[in-house]
Amino acid sequence: MARPDGRAPDQLRPVVLTRDYLLHPEGSVLVEFGATKVICTASVEDKVPPFLKGQGLGWVTAEYAMLPRSTNTRTPRENRGPSGRSQEIQRLVGRALRAVIDRAKMGERTVWVDCDVIQADGGTRTAAITGGFVAVADALGKASAAAAVRDCVAAVSVGIVGGVPVLDLNYVEDSGAAVDMNVVMTGAGEFVEVQGTAEQIPFDRARLDSLLGLAGAGIHRLVSLQRRALDARGERTFALQ
Repeated sequence: MARPDGRAPDQLRPVVLTRDYLLHPEGSVLVEFGATKVICTASVEDKVPPFLKGQGLGWVTAEYAMLPRSTNTRTPRENRGPSGRSQEIQRLVGRALRAVIDRAKMGERTVWVDCDVIQADGGTRTAAITGGFVAVADALGKASAAAAVRDCVAAVSVGIVGGVPVLDLNYVEDSGAAVDMNVVMTGAGEFVEVQGTAEQIPFDRARLDSLLGLAGAGIHRLVSLQRRALDARGERTFALQ
């Protein structure tokens, strides 16, 4: 099967992380998965939600939105609050990021992660998690709480398109996939979340295992890119071709 952009079934799109993308946030990353582009900012606030007061624990939470012309037609701005889809995604991003943060080492602080999609071509939630982690790590480092970061976390989509398991679906592939799945994993290879749906026909355990293996290999490469970005000094842009 020929993919629309000529990639091999197990090939990621070109991935680029640009750190310190904006001037004001403690952490900010422009993450690009092919034509998908998401700005992730991490802001540190010296307080926690009421349910955590006095416990010595920090909190990490996320918000997600798509700009009106991030897609091929204009979608209304979410002035009255996030849509159901946006709420689902921002909860996923928050869960994924909290999975690798030792909140006891944050102090009573909140890190707000804002993920704004400026251009969408599939995989916006997986890009938000992958870029959002780097933004959070940068923000906690500036808050003298780098020890709170226990591991990396990244995400990627996989699916079955034309009967073939493929990695990192763009919009054309995603819209026609027989199976659509998003996988979130830590740098240690542990699963944080698996979201999988048979869009057309059910899939068996062998197909599931092949998709998880494909996702694991892709996430391994994404984590390597995250680590390279966080270990660098004096560089801002890091690419995975």
